This record gives sequence, C-alpha cells and structure tokens, in this order.
Amino acid sequence: MTIKDTVRKYSQKLKFVTHIPAKEVEILIGYLLNKNNIWLHLNNNNEFTEEKELEKLVNKRATNYPLEYLIGKASFYGESFLVEEGVLIPRPETEFLVDNAIEILKNKENPVKVLEIGTGSGIISVMLAVLIKDIKIIAVDINEKALELAKKNAIKHKVEDKIEFRLSNLYENVHIDKEDKDIFMTISNPPYIKDSYNLPLNVKYEPSNALFGGVIGDELLKNIIEETANTKIEYLLCEMGYDQKSPLEKYFKAFDIKEYSFYKDYENFDRGFTVRFNIENKNKI
Repeated sequence: MTIKDTVRKYSQKLKFVTHIPAKEVEILIGYLLNKNNIWLHLNNNNEFTEEKELEKLVNKRATNYPLEYLIGKASFYGESFLVEEGVLIPRPETEFLVDNAIEILKNKENPVKVLEIGTGSGIISVMLAVLIKDIKIIAVDINEKALELAKKNAIKHKVEDKIEFRLSNLYENVHIDKEDKDIFMTISNPPYIKDSYNLPLNVKYEPSNALFGGVIGDELLKNIIEETANTKIEYLLCEMGYDQKSPLEKYFKAFDIKEYSFYKDYENFDRGFTVRFNIENKNKI
C-alpha cells in the first residue's frame, strides 16, 4: 500500500478525535520514517512498509492520547521541543507570555536575571535564553521529571549555560536575599484550572498538578503574586484562566503596584497579565 493510500485508510480512525485526521496520520508516518512533510508529499506514491507500527500509534491516538506524546515533540514559538508523558504539553497561547517578557527585557542594557516558576518542559526559559543575549535564568519546578526534560531542551537549543534548573515549590529554594538577589522578573504559566473542571479527554493524559490550581482555580496564581510582592522583584508576568481577570484585578489592590495590564490570546480570551511592583516602597501583607 502506498503512503497516500495509507493516509486515506488510517485517517478514518481519527476523524472523531481530531479535525485534521489526515494531517495527523502524515505526522505519524513522518515520525516512523524520520521524514518531513515535504518528503512525504513528494513520495506519496512510494510503498509504505511500517503499517503495523503505524496501526499501533493510530489506535493509541484514537483513545485521545496526545499526538505530542506519541512523537515525543511539540512546536512552540516556531521551534521544536522535546515532550514526555508526565510533563505538560506546550500551548500556543503561552507564546504571548514570552512576547510580553521580551518587550520588557529587550531594552535592558545590563545582564538581566529572570526567575521562571513552574518551568515544565522549559519552553519559556529556553526561548527567553535564545532570544535575549545577556540573560541568566533560574527555572524551578516541583516535578523532577519536568526539570530533566527542560534540561534536555536547553541543551537541544544550546542555551544550557544561561539557565539553572532547580527543584523548588514556588520560591522555596530561591534565595532572594542571598545568591539569587537582583532578580528583575518572575515569569510563570502556573496551574490555574479549578479542581472541579471536567477536562477534555486528550488533556486528561497530562499531569493534573500542572493543570489544576485549586478549588477556585486562581489560588496558586495568588500565592505567586503575594510571594513576588514580598520580594524586591520588579516584574511579574503570568498566564491565567479566561475568567480570572476580574478577581485578580481586585486582588492586585492589596499590593503596592506601580502598573499592571492584561492581554488576550488567539481566541480573544483574557489569558495573562503583567504586573510592575513599586519596589521603592514595598508594602507587605
């Protein structure tokens, strides 16, 4: 059976799982053959000899198992990143968070130090290290497997010398008054989904502790805001849930904030915020 006929046959099994079944079958074939999409289209009349392996992958994908876990990679910011089961899959909306950080960091003349809370697969820290020449990043997570994967991604993109990966629950192992002083920005894409939310089937394969943020959903976000406010870190940038702008805006009033703003994602949902604290006159709760 040719590649073209194979795509036609197996895309039928995925038509209720994805809106691009043929494209996903092509991705799986490319993964098995170690070929890109251009090669597949130029050679789609070639005989396909890996049907048994493809069938296993398609059958697993048909259970809503994420495509990214099957092929071990995901695209983010136009780059390819390694992904593994047990670590959150990168989302395109997080690119806005990176964009906003770059707008602030690109004009810093001196070496800049950034803290990322909940680095996951390392996509945010790695892209900041790639795009900002003079930067040092501390990237923390409570998931040791995530940290190991993030290190692999830093090595893959040749920025491992710019990032220190550290096991830490929020600021627990970040020493603001000692060796980690002079951090200019904290950035985070923390869990922000409320515990009772019924996840889509494919998302249920991802680690729950990287998704659920508490009974309301914004508890961890508020912890990060409070802990950052109690430091001398000037900027905090976070991703958030689409319905959390109003409660977070009210929460900001408890802190000495110079300015703040919210941003929207590709679907025009509220998706994150930038806070600039008044570090000259810090009020503590």
